[in-house]
Amino acid sequence: MKRQFSSTPRRVALRTVLTAGVAVAALVAGSAGAVAQSRPSAQKPTVVLVHGAFADSSSWNGVVKRLLRDGYPVVAASNPLRGLHSDAQYVRTVLASVKGPIVLAGHSYGGSVMSEAADGDKDVKALVYIASFAPDKGESTSGLAAKFPGGQLGEALNEVPVTVPGAGAGTDLYIKQDQFRRVFAADVPRQEAALMAATQRPITSAALDEKATRTAWKSIRSWFMITKQDLAIPAESMRFMAKRAKSHTVEINASHAVTVSEPQAVADLIERAARATR
Repeated sequence: MKRQFSSTPRRVALRTVLTAGVAVAALVAGSAGAVAQSRPSAQKPTVVLVHGAFADSSSWNGVVKRLLRDGYPVVAASNPLRGLHSDAQYVRTVLASVKGPIVLAGHSYGGSVMSEAADGDKDVKALVYIASFAPDKGESTSGLAAKFPGGQLGEALNEVPVTVPGAGAGTDLYIKQDQFRRVFAADVPRQEAALMAATQRPITSAALDEKATRTAWKSIRSWFMITKQDLAIPAESMRFMAKRAKSHTVEINASHAVTVSEPQAVADLIERAARATR
């Protein structure tokens, strides 16, 4: 006679084990969720980039690529290059469009603009000057460029008469194309430098001569990249500005076009500033 065994107790036991397992898993998941919710999310600041004279936003392309790769939101502002105060007002509108904390970086004349634009903006947590200007009140970009010997940009400029909307007659400045690589981008490959020369954006002489009225670097922490092979801004001028701003400084053997020739080094400094604000 065959004996039949009921599977009911086995199924009950199995259901009991599974139910207990689900309950434990739910408890663990719920606890993990509660812990995650109790920890503030580590939001990375948005990096806003301001280009300088004789360039456009594409001069930041190599830097942008690396910042995006590392998870930073990025906005590269299109600096009008028409006048210091009007350019700063435009950059303020860009800053106002960004939600959350901002790391603001400027190259060359873009540093003058961001110093004016960021003053009083509580969302700007760090300023990063890349081969740049950081004028004090009453100083002009052109004045700082000539403060120390070694600059060779002035003699390489072409002056072109222009009518500036709202300001009347003025002068646009271009770098002579046959001089562009030597004074601006000596460490950029020749073919790329030729493209930069052909597509350069002019700046008005008035923008370079306009005097600063605001100085964000007096109230916002700053970082400064000094380019030791720079023929547009003498390294001594950059050291002078960085020292009085109490900036964290790095020095690099690069030309003025360091955002193009050394994008990784530039991105590294911007990210260092960003990490210091968290």
